[in-house]
Amino acid sequence: MARETLQIGVVVQRCKPVGPWAQESWLPVAALPAAPDLAVWSPLDASGAGDLRYAGAADLEFLSGQTSHYRDNLVSGRPSIWVTLRPEGDAFVVRVASADPYEGESMADGLEGNVEAVPMPAAICAVVEDFVARFHVERPFVKRKRDRMGRREQGLE
Repeated sequence: MARETLQIGVVVQRCKPVGPWAQESWLPVAALPAAPDLAVWSPLDASGAGDLRYAGAADLEFLSGQTSHYRDNLVSGRPSIWVTLRPEGDAFVVRVASADPYEGESMADGLEGNVEAVPMPAAICAVVEDFVARFHVERPFVKRKRDRMGRREQGLE
């Protein structure tokens, strides 16, 4: 099975508390085609308010057995990367990133942190398209037939 890895950068945005007891939170909002040469939690907005920050690098792993999933993501109309942030002390840490929509769905089912689908940049789309073109093998759908046994063959009569 072929495997390739692409390191990306993750941008997060501060979410203001909604209620009086809620704490501020951070949500992934963007993926960068490469990890920039910045310190983790460096502010990215020009105003200096610190609402946008670089959360760190994440590895996007591509597996040749999952090419149909990546293709589904690309033709969805909104190619995305699913990013999970996990609280660690006073900050949040990038836990995992995936271009597989079904893995993204399973990440959202857990309670391990904030999971968001962020738009996939064109440069990453090109890498995914190239990977799919090189390794995708179309597998025909084969419907299984039920094994029909009568009551006598099952030992019920």
